[in-house]
Amino acid sequence: MSFRKVLSECRLLLGITHNSTSHTEKWISALGGFLGITAVYYITSWCFPHGFMHTAGTFLMVTSMGASAVLLFAVPQGVLSQPWSVIGGHLLSAAVGVSCQLLFPDQSWTGSLAVGLSIMVMHYARAMHPPGGATALAAVIGGAEIHRLGYFYLISPIGINILAILLMAIAFNALFHWRRYPAHLIRKQTVVHTRIYPHLTPEDFSAAIEKVDSFIDVSHETLMQLLEYAREHSEHEKIPVAQFEVGSFYSNGKWGSEWSVRRIIDAPSEKPENTDKIIFKTVAGTDSYNNGMTTLAEFRNWAHHQVVPLENGHWKKVIVLKPSE
Repeated sequence: MSFRKVLSECRLLLGITHNSTSHTEKWISALGGFLGITAVYYITSWCFPHGFMHTAGTFLMVTSMGASAVLLFAVPQGVLSQPWSVIGGHLLSAAVGVSCQLLFPDQSWTGSLAVGLSIMVMHYARAMHPPGGATALAAVIGGAEIHRLGYFYLISPIGINILAILLMAIAFNALFHWRRYPAHLIRKQTVVHTRIYPHLTPEDFSAAIEKVDSFIDVSHETLMQLLEYAREHSEHEKIPVAQFEVGSFYSNGKWGSEWSVRRIIDAPSEKPENTDKIIFKTVAGTDSYNNGMTTLAEFRNWAHHQVVPLENGHWKKVIVLKPSE
């Protein structure tokens, strides 16, 4: 196995994926996170100018709000980012954390129990929000000031923090038409066909999701919307591949582990289909970085469309618009 193949396998095992978001989107997310935490601080300070119950000093927010800010401003359309996930995830986890601390104080495993139970509760409440685990843990390891709050911890700082960051998420994301929050607002603007492909229905897709049997941070509606966008893109006429160009890239158009992209290294100018050979190098997907040789007819049967590489590591299909477009 080549060194590049080993690096590629390590990248996949670590879950390192290409980030196709634009620089503008990255900066918008960062600005949103800054404004979100700023709103949490000042709104909570305004509500409790003298500290919580005069016992918690200047404790104004829990650190888990930083994690919530990442979801609300970097992934505003994600399932984990939606209002009920934020509200239910934090409040239910806070209640679990306080209960565990009251029932089992000063135990080394109390924090572990609080996090584990909060995950289970969020699952059943359909309010999965990863920062909720940190909220539950803070109720246990936050020290005497947090312990003295008891269940008032759910109101302040948690409740006020949630209100502040949600208000900022709604206001900030409303400034950008592609970032409406909650996500339902942007889905209402998109008409999704009830049948994406002749042999693929929403019911088939739901069954596939259930088969995975794991939490997926993409809603059914968002997945169907993505499929609709893919259907619209596939309706464009592809460039014919009867004549292949040296140096160009071609994809087999398949999914998952069967997908690959080949670049033609050499081909004869005259191409009798059953005799002359095309030399290619696989540059992405299955058998990456391996060279091969095949006939023109075989390559035509393999190639589905021409592609070009993008700077972010993705590939763009080369299409031609229909005359009416």
